[in-house]
Amino acid sequence: MTTLSTSPIEPLPKTGRRRTSSGALGRFAMAVPWLLPAVVLIAAVVLYPAGLMIYNAFRKFSKYGFEQGAAGWSNFHLALTFPGVPMGRIIVNTIVWVVVVVAVTLLISLGLAQFLNKTFRGRKIVRLAIVIPWAASVVMTSSIFLNGLDPNYGLIARMMRALGLLGPTTALTDNPDTAFWVAVVVAIFVSLPFTTYTLLAGLQTVPKDVLEAAHVDGASRGQTYRQIVLPILRPAVAVAALINIINVFNSLPILQILNPTAGYNTGLTTTPLVFLYKTTLGPGVSSALSVLNFAFCLVIIVIYLLLVRPTKEV
Repeated sequence: MTTLSTSPIEPLPKTGRRRTSSGALGRFAMAVPWLLPAVVLIAAVVLYPAGLMIYNAFRKFSKYGFEQGAAGWSNFHLALTFPGVPMGRIIVNTIVWVVVVVAVTLLISLGLAQFLNKTFRGRKIVRLAIVIPWAASVVMTSSIFLNGLDPNYGLIARMMRALGLLGPTTALTDNPDTAFWVAVVVAIFVSLPFTTYTLLAGLQTVPKDVLEAAHVDGASRGQTYRQIVLPILRPAVAVAALINIINVFNSLPILQILNPTAGYNTGLTTTPLVFLYKTTLGPGVSSALSVLNFAFCLVIIVIYLLLVRPTKEV
């Protein structure tokens, strides 16, 4: 008859906090050389200019740019109430500029991405053609539209006149109001490639077996798209929308080139107004308006995140 061994079982070694904390410190020390260049770059390119902008917003400067002491909130008050500036119209333009360009870009890009996700002859050539507006310089694209809309020799203007959409002497870019909407169209055109490719990448992650199962269950194409494809596309839509909000909000070349009317006109948004203030009122007021711009852009992003909730589970 065999007997079982009754030798005591040795307890597992206890790991103390000191060893755990030292291990975490060791891993952090190993990561520092890899993270340090990125941290230095972010501090030099983002944090320092942002801090300097906030500092200048509360300082008083001479017309030659020399600092003259603290200004309190006077720069912010002057930025919003400077005589001759249609600030109410400019704020409305800014909201319309961001919302319309981003919303229309997303809608058109959803259709383009759905089309490019299908298999057809020449698909690679079409995909490459869509990249061209993104690869080209924004200044060059804006200049092409400006010359094309010239009432004397512009090809776009001649075509619109032939279709009866434009008068014989009408110049869309000479009127600040119409020039603003021309800039909106160009901004949508420039934003399409990036948004389309972002959504196309999201479409390619949709499982085909899920779509086939929905088809077998009798779901229509519209139901499949709304209830399966769009929820899976939510993260891609969020990325495209957020980056477009930031890019469109700060898109200065399109507005500067396609709205050549000088001065504080009704076709401005707050972004070109910052540079006008810098020339006429100095860095203090322009920095104050830049701070307000940043806060305004942040509010739009927060509202979008609250409405769309891109992190919500599918």
